[in-house]
Amino acid sequence: MRILLSNDDGYFAPGLAALHEALSGLGEIVVVAPEQNRSGASNSLTLDRPLMLKQAASGFYFVNGTPTDCVHLAVTGMLDSLPDIIVSGINSGANMGDDTIYSGTVAAATEGYLLGIPSIAVSMTSFDGLNFATAGRVARELVERYIRNPVSGPVLLNVNVPDIPYEALTGTEVTRLGRRHKAEPVVRMTSPRKETVYWIGAAGAAADAGPGTDFHAIEQNRVSITPLQIDLTHTGQLPAIRQWMA
Repeated sequence: MRILLSNDDGYFAPGLAALHEALSGLGEIVVVAPEQNRSGASNSLTLDRPLMLKQAASGFYFVNGTPTDCVHLAVTGMLDSLPDIIVSGINSGANMGDDTIYSGTVAAATEGYLLGIPSIAVSMTSFDGLNFATAGRVARELVERYIRNPVSGPVLLNVNVPDIPYEALTGTEVTRLGRRHKAEPVVRMTSPRKETVYWIGAAGAAADAGPGTDFHAIEQNRVSITPLQIDLTHTGQLPAIRQWMA
């Protein structure tokens, strides 16, 4: 069993170290992660400059690029054989609802999925980072389950874990993505050099957060597992657009 790990917080992130420790003993583990924090990088590939692969004292490999770059480089150029599974994380902060579009954590797993490899993105639902061990244990259980009973065909799972002790979890739920309200406006500020600068505003509050959603599961202290797909076609609008174009 070969397991490829990546993330978007950088090769030095405590969540990545916790994930590596949690999966230790399940097989050969290779870590390829960004050189620096690339949160919000989404599925971007670096095409305007070459990428460099280096190895840290920890044994982790790091790349001067995005999470997608890391997985793409590892699978298509670095490794002599394909990994059996890819796990991305453990992210600091939730990736639920609309967040998944922007998430570098989810993007790393998505790249593996697009390359035909079962992939899991794991996030903790707070930035406090008090219970990485909980998310690590959840990740290990999922990988062990996959080893015992592989899913037919490539699968992409988005996993969110409450930042609480493992014993306080109330279960696991397979969910759909919820939806958020419109994001807050950008924050305009003046820099010390008297330049106008802007910070991206905070994500909107949950709008669609009823039973069955990832938001609701986390609110109930349950682990949320959402299977994702990449087909962005709005099939429901195909007849209307065809009529509009006629």
